[in-house]
Amino acid sequence: MRLLRDDLNLYPNLEAPSLFWRSASYQTILAVSAFSRFFIYALNRTEVHGLPRFLDLLKSRADYKTRRRGLLTVSNHISVMDEPLIWGVLPLSFAAFHGYMNHRWSFGSHDICFKNAFTSHFFTLGQTLPTHRSAHSPFGGPYQATLTEGIRLLSKISATKQALCPVNNPHFHKDYRHPQWPWDCVDPFSDITLPPSYPSQPNDVRWYLSPSRYASNSYSWVHIFPEGMIHQATDKTMRYFKWGVARLILEPPECPDVVPMFIEGTDQVMHESRTFPRFLPRIGNNISVAFGKELDVEAVFGDLRKRWRDLADRHAREAGLPGWDEAILGLVPENLANHPEAVELRKECTKRVREAVLEVRRSRGLPDEDPKNGVVETWMREGPKREGLMDDGTWVKDT
Repeated sequence: MRLLRDDLNLYPNLEAPSLFWRSASYQTILAVSAFSRFFIYALNRTEVHGLPRFLDLLKSRADYKTRRRGLLTVSNHISVMDEPLIWGVLPLSFAAFHGYMNHRWSFGSHDICFKNAFTSHFFTLGQTLPTHRSAHSPFGGPYQATLTEGIRLLSKISATKQALCPVNNPHFHKDYRHPQWPWDCVDPFSDITLPPSYPSQPNDVRWYLSPSRYASNSYSWVHIFPEGMIHQATDKTMRYFKWGVARLILEPPECPDVVPMFIEGTDQVMHESRTFPRFLPRIGNNISVAFGKELDVEAVFGDLRKRWRDLADRHAREAGLPGWDEAILGLVPENLANHPEAVELRKECTKRVREAVLEVRRSRGLPDEDPKNGVVETWMREGPKREGLMDDGTWVKDT
């Protein structure tokens, strides 16, 4: 704990990125939104459910200075095109006017979306954070640096406070160097000489914009696909949800609003069984995006969050501190990460999130799933094969 409080780990926050960065990001998101909207409405048949209610929620969050909690949207994952196609349902005029500094942050695979300088800049400007997949990287899992960014994005960010960024410490890097644009995906016109940035893992060759160090990103909107991989099934069932979503709910000081969603039809746009030309999305499909009602987070998650905070306070006192400190927000000590009570809390939280998405699924007239689909032990029977056609007839792809 003393190392985490070393002055070398503290970095200043800023109010907002430079006008250059904000403009580039805004235009990137609008361009992708325009393409997505054209694709799903002009080249496919798309229906949306619950959109007016969701737009009202986004509109109420347009000014970052008046937001009082983050927003977490959660959905099933059935296609490599889910992100960004599903956000094409937002009217372009709405995205242009109410979406400025108010668009979603998402997670993208580091080894796919961030493999070179061009794609790294594109996805960073598109508000996608580099995430490591455990099957492809030793730095994967629910405690990686990008999950820390996600937790902090769902929290209050102050421009007058310093941020604790231990992964930025030169001691963590074999060949440390200052982040510099354009090699690194950082704001080239930052108000501070070391622009707010972080490496997705200690040996990363590229540094990325750290959105959690800008007050303008306070209580942001984060979207996550908790299945962590594409699952295409004819009966539209879901895989188990992974623990990362539980961290995004349990650990921010204020519980974010949670809106469950259910997607249909995008699996036909880019089905995993597609043949040549495999890289082209298919047209003429029926797509559906359903937004569930905003959850009563205190009723659904309040007891779990209280137990988590009590556990964190108890752990801090055992470490000789007066209690849990927001200075370490998003950082979980190893012994607390693997604490049996903490594990059970994450399991239960993840189960409740999945149940909320299942409720939206039921609203689409689909029958109840087998409860065993929600537990990891069921899917372990697939064996070591992680992608392609499975024995049960479903198609799976790691993302």
